[in-house]
Amino acid sequence: MITIGLFVYFTIKAGSNFTDTLSLSSAAGYAGPYAAIGVGEVLLLVLAEIDLSAGQVFLFCPWVMYWLHGDGVPLLAAILIALLVVSAVGAINGLITVLLNVPSFVTTLATNFILYGLVLVESNQLQGSPIPLSSGSGFWSKVMGTGTWSEIIWVAAITIVMTVVFKRTRFGVRIIATGGNLVGAAEAGVPIRRVKIWAFVLCSFLSGLVGIVDSVKYGTLDPGNFGVDYILYAIGACVIGGTALTGGRGTLLGAFIGGILIGILQDGLTLIGVSTNVFFIYVGAVIIGAMAVNVQFDRLIARSRGT
Repeated sequence: MITIGLFVYFTIKAGSNFTDTLSLSSAAGYAGPYAAIGVGEVLLLVLAEIDLSAGQVFLFCPWVMYWLHGDGVPLLAAILIALLVVSAVGAINGLITVLLNVPSFVTTLATNFILYGLVLVESNQLQGSPIPLSSGSGFWSKVMGTGTWSEIIWVAAITIVMTVVFKRTRFGVRIIATGGNLVGAAEAGVPIRRVKIWAFVLCSFLSGLVGIVDSVKYGTLDPGNFGVDYILYAIGACVIGGTALTGGRGTLLGAFIGGILIGILQDGLTLIGVSTNVFFIYVGAVIIGAMAVNVQFDRLIARSRGT
């Protein structure tokens, strides 16, 4: 409802400047990364875990593809290897968390800095350009990012597929069961360690996949980009979408809509002449409001169960 309300507000306030293709594609461009990372993050938040490195994985994966392709590796192989690399990053995060009992907050915060440092060292702090497919106009170029709506279509498709996985498969049921009652899930035979590790892998894989699409869209890679900015917006999208940070409850569609909301807010405020700096105030206010609603919702559920 908040997303629809914001869309209507900016439509009235900015008119056709907001509803034309250029503006809406700009909003989608803002929303895509936040929503994609958020969808993967929900899987972990439901488990009462978190991946602070997902934003840096989003930025790191296209660099791996770029380096490999620059060394003569065929593009498709470079993409697949890059996705395997970031999936391995997710697996390492999961293994450290569940086997060494290091809090995921600490594990993934450290991974975030490691990946950022690798980019700075390997790139010599020079921009990566041109990105493969970014200068083309063929079918695969458009599919992989140069098409006006390609990135947000990728994110929407990922959201649909992962929602089916989350709601209709044994793996999804195990995530919900583990997040809702860790001890009970373990006693019921759920391999909770394996579930958590695979959730970390999926979070990294999804972030890296959309990171490649995003890099093709913009055509360059900036080594100075820091993943924490992306992950904070993504977690904000999760919260706005109704995911509880305490675990046990979350919605992938909600994270997608939360990302769209942030994108609309960012684009709309720019069009009506609000300072870019003020945008952060609005995002903070929306997140607090959404979190307050979520807390009240949790209390209502607790009361209904008590009765």
